[in-house]
Amino acid sequence: MRLSTLAMDGRRLVAVRSGDELIDLSLAAPRLPDDLAAIIAGGGEAREAVEAVLRSPPRQAVLPSGRAQWLPVLPHPGKILCVGLNYRDHSAESGFQQPAYPALFARFASSLVGHGAAILRPRQSEQLDYEGEIAAVIGRGGRHISRAAALDHVAGYALFNDASIRDYQTKSPQWTVGKNFDGTGAFGPEFVTADELPPGAAGLRLRTRLNGTVVQDASTDDMVFGVAELVAILSEAMTLEPGDVIVTGTPAGVGLARKPPLWMRPGDVVEVEADGIGLLRNPVAEDGARLAADAA
Repeated sequence: MRLSTLAMDGRRLVAVRSGDELIDLSLAAPRLPDDLAAIIAGGGEAREAVEAVLRSPPRQAVLPSGRAQWLPVLPHPGKILCVGLNYRDHSAESGFQQPAYPALFARFASSLVGHGAAILRPRQSEQLDYEGEIAAVIGRGGRHISRAAALDHVAGYALFNDASIRDYQTKSPQWTVGKNFDGTGAFGPEFVTADELPPGAAGLRLRTRLNGTVVQDASTDDMVFGVAELVAILSEAMTLEPGDVIVTGTPAGVGLARKPPLWMRPGDVVEVEADGIGLLRNPVAEDGARLAADAA
């Protein structure tokens, strides 16, 4: 099952994919919440309602092609928990020793953009870097979750581009500022339920392309801490809730590690793709605040 959050005619809606068509759940199943996180939290009952739509999609609920705008698949997650240095080759290229405990940092919803929306290069820096990743979405909350039970708490997966402002990332020992500029966290296009993928999204090929050239190419089997382990470790400290997002890390090939560095620039197009999940595509543009300041 593949679900997405869209905007059309001034309203937000959740859609489910049926072949090449998107079905507006607000029309096809009006008793469902109009929020994907709430549908995920609805568990089996909500899933059965969506499956009923897929068995007999009403024609009046089919979205007109090209009319809707893709929003972040979860526009306002309660938590966005990101994992740094989770691929050994990326730790090596970044000059860090591989950590024995996940390098964790937070993103905030204000940084998110959807599929097709522009990733923004801010006025303060030209060091805008790509990081193709897979995000796991919590479906059943809990604390002190065992590794053996952890994947039962994962509802599904989506793609993420953890675009980073590198000079701001390294202004202090904490990475938070460099990871939270507005318009830098691309998330989508679709939430893919866990049953459509291997357990823990294992064995998937993850690729990032910049202007059509492959710049990152790895298997999720190369992650140091797999999805189940991340869920268990995070739940040692905090209660995970339905709709929380765990962004699982990026492989080698980032622009910072290249000689010379390869930064994303306005006019570029960046794509993140993974087997079974789909393709997240975003142009790169100047932040409007930068344009306004330059014109002043």
